[in-house]
Amino acid sequence: MEHPEKLFDLVYFHEMDKKLDELSSLAEKENWDYQYTKTNQNKPVLFNYLQYTYQRLSQEEKIEISSCGQWLTFNTGLVTDNQESIFILCEKSSHHSPRAPWLFKAWKRKGEYEMQKFQTLPDMAHYFDDPSLLVFDCRKELVPNIEHMIADNKDRFPEPFNSMPNFTLQTLLNGAIDNAKERVRRNYKTAIPHYYKNKVQLLLPLCLSKPGRADLAIVVEYIKTSNAYRAATCLTLDMAYNNARQLARPDRDWLIP
Repeated sequence: MEHPEKLFDLVYFHEMDKKLDELSSLAEKENWDYQYTKTNQNKPVLFNYLQYTYQRLSQEEKIEISSCGQWLTFNTGLVTDNQESIFILCEKSSHHSPRAPWLFKAWKRKGEYEMQKFQTLPDMAHYFDDPSLLVFDCRKELVPNIEHMIADNKDRFPEPFNSMPNFTLQTLLNGAIDNAKERVRRNYKTAIPHYYKNKVQLLLPLCLSKPGRADLAIVVEYIKTSNAYRAATCLTLDMAYNNARQLARPDRDWLIP
């Protein structure tokens, strides 16, 4: 059965901010707020996580409807402190609302009685088949397109770097990228996988102001035809964490919520 591409076209949430607080309280303790970006959205990382998780589950056809046709669920991919999976429980709307055909009812643990409404409970989202995509292979060349990175993403650079002449910034970036390659050579966990537009890519830290503190993240993608990595864009740390959290909570090496 096909479902809408967007979560809010499928499910109507009354008082969404409250629902996000409830899910955050039920799940393992985690910081779901941005650290550098101002926003009016409550728990923006969790808000985005739910939408993109649903999008992937819809692609994989992992949305389950009860045999009576009145209930819907999917696996959020989050767990409680006791490692019990958390599901969404929705009831079919009886008002033919144009907002969405299903109404949010509650976040439910796998073992709760209400989840017996379903013959089977769907699995969590799956994002990759090749585990090697999750690790940066230091034996392969990394080819950065620094001019493109600056031309398209200069507004993502913090002060004072976003006001520097392009040539000066390009020189700094070359050094920061070399340092990032050395850092991942010493610790493979430095390269953090993220998921974007149906592809797994890697994030590396760009330390421009201090050696151990990342100011930005560069996006590194393995290109099979050239057997090398390509880097043509950079992300703010909040953007990077958003994308990385889709796969898993990153280790606290440099990308910290």
